[in-house]
Amino acid sequence: MEERILYLDCLSGISGDMTIGALLDLGLDQDAFLSELKKVKVEGYTLQIEKNQKNGITGVDFDVIMEKPGHGHHDHGHHDHEHHGHGHHGHGHHGHEHHHRNLKDIEKLIDDSDLEESVKNMSKEMFRHVAKAEGKIHDKPLDQVHFHEVGAIDSIVDIIGVAILIHQLNPDKIISSPLHIGTGFVKCAHGKIPVPAPATLEILKGMPVYSTGIRSELVTPTGAAIVKVLADEFRETPLMEIESIGYGLGTKDLEITNVLRMMVGKKKV
Repeated sequence: MEERILYLDCLSGISGDMTIGALLDLGLDQDAFLSELKKVKVEGYTLQIEKNQKNGITGVDFDVIMEKPGHGHHDHGHHDHEHHGHGHHGHGHHGHEHHHRNLKDIEKLIDDSDLEESVKNMSKEMFRHVAKAEGKIHDKPLDQVHFHEVGAIDSIVDIIGVAILIHQLNPDKIISSPLHIGTGFVKCAHGKIPVPAPATLEILKGMPVYSTGIRSELVTPTGAAIVKVLADEFRETPLMEIESIGYGLGTKDLEITNVLRMMVGKKKV
């Protein structure tokens, strides 16, 4: 008997869009992915999916672009708005106060869709990890944790998108490398906060992490939640015969290659 293993090589951390990029680069059906994603009733974004290069390595660049005039979110590296949009509601100056979503709203959005049951459950589990971590950091009960509009749409697409693609790939087992986290500080609605962001660190509890001192946010809350739910175990590349390889491109120019690498392999059991 053979076991199909998906291995996540988080050599430069992980974010939601890098995960989707790497899964699509493995050769999963992009049209099927897009039509599943349409089952979730969320407006106000477009997707950009293209083959690109990072340090000479070809992979898939997946980007959620907000259709908000004047926000220009895709101009400054697309995970700059993923991290700390959650859990803050001092954003009245955007004039979208009423668009804040809490966990219940997001769960309802997922439940009301025609997605596969396993996709719904996986998405909700990922969101719960993010909401729980935000609640703990901001000392708020779960039902009072808000996902700010832009951060919410981004996370909704990333999280549900990952769940859709994992369902498509259907591996027997998912193994992840230890997670490479960054250091330093990053600007958010609250001023400068340390990297990893406190919510990210909360989600990373119980998972093996390391830092080489790179001053950049390598693991986002969404990325951390994705690995927390997906990984059955953490170790260096396991014994397996590699079948396919995917690269999800990040937006950062670092002293290391900002990509997430995935391998699908077979192992005799």
